[in-house]
Amino acid sequence: MIPFWKKMRETSRPGCAALVVAAGSSRRMGGVNKLFQPLDGVPVLVRTLTALERARRVDEIIVAAREEDLLEISRLCREYGISKCVRVVRGGETRVHSALQAALAASPDMELLAVQDGARPLATPELIDQVIAAAVRCGAAAPAVAVKDTVKAVREDGGVTETLDRERLRAVQTPQVFDAGLLKAALQSALERGSPVTDDASAVEAVGKVVFLVEGDEENLKITTPMDLILAEAIVKAREDRQ
Repeated sequence: MIPFWKKMRETSRPGCAALVVAAGSSRRMGGVNKLFQPLDGVPVLVRTLTALERARRVDEIIVAAREEDLLEISRLCREYGISKCVRVVRGGETRVHSALQAALAASPDMELLAVQDGARPLATPELIDQVIAAAVRCGAAAPAVAVKDTVKAVREDGGVTETLDRERLRAVQTPQVFDAGLLKAALQSALERGSPVTDDASAVEAVGKVVFLVEGDEENLKITTPMDLILAEAIVKAREDRQ
């Protein structure tokens, strides 16, 4: 028998699984695993998972991680009450492979897949729900913010070849949300081509689908270097002061 809550969900909106890509090497963090670094006392990955846990439109969470981190991530989910995390699976050598592994582990009735960077701990539940709602309408959506700096294209020797129009440029964030069948096909295609894909939207664009951007959040930064962790700490404290 299907639980009543699930019946209600099925009649009101499509199901959405969040795929957390957490199998990176953290090589620019000085040899420490950035996902387990404390951010105001809470591990970076836990903050990422907590936002997804609190998002109303996320029904389940799958984490793709390095094999040596699987048990620790499962333990953190239990310790911090991440009840929507239904699977922690082994990721691959590339982002595309990890995202595909997580996508294949999602429940078959999930119509949407939201790919989230494990090291993007400041995404709010409201932003996550907003991007998922956009994907319901268009099938492929991602948050983005305007580029503030002047951006130049350069040659290998550093010579400038072109100054790009920043009015037309956006810095894309996650979660990026797609029709489930579309994302799986796009990731499989990228894997077969061996394409150097840095975000999932690029894989979807490569198979001819238009990805629509919604307004992102400048605080939704990705932890890549130690400086990012310092900035994230400041943002967390500022948010606490506003509450």
